[in-house]
Amino acid sequence: MTTIVAVRHGETTWNRKELMQGWAPAPLTELGQEQANQVGEVLHDNYDIDRILSSDLYRTKEMTELLLEYIDAPVTFESAWREHDIGAYQGLPADEMFERFPEYGLWEVGPEAAYEKPDSGESLIEVRERVVERWEDLLSDCDSDETVLIVAHGGPIRLILGHVKEIEIAEAIMEQSQANCSINEFHYNPETGETEVIRENDTEHH
Repeated sequence: MTTIVAVRHGETTWNRKELMQGWAPAPLTELGQEQANQVGEVLHDNYDIDRILSSDLYRTKEMTELLLEYIDAPVTFESAWREHDIGAYQGLPADEMFERFPEYGLWEVGPEAAYEKPDSGESLIEVRERVVERWEDLLSDCDSDETVLIVAHGGPIRLILGHVKEIEIAEAIMEQSQANCSINEFHYNPETGETEVIRENDTEHH
């Protein structure tokens, strides 16, 4: 059985201000660094991690560097795990974003909003395609007794959970939460091809 653990990064300066973050190089706050250290201890005590796959955005790189104080494993930084690129709308307050541009809001429009592509950005459908493609490649590439850590963002992790649970993209984004430094655990059986969600949005270590 393969174990995959997916962790969201700690709180950033833009999280605190509730700004649309996208690919912005927002750093972790002091709280975010503390959250990273807390989850690092939990990962060290509970998992024998063989390798780390991290989003290559600034905040996940910073998060991963902090986790390496607790985990001795090789790291690969990959663009496939990046958050949704919201293009021209990066930096807008979240409430203002969907007030001014409701066509991008799943809450306002419904599933059709997932196909809307911001200027110089990507649609949620495109995000899901790149994340799920990399996820499936990972499953086919994993050793049967391997433990892999993914350091990513709220959006991609919710999309992975949605893919595993076989739920629609709108439900995956709206009905699932991902707190900063939450832990998600998956078990994959290479023989049957089945994946099971073991832990989801676990923040008991905070």
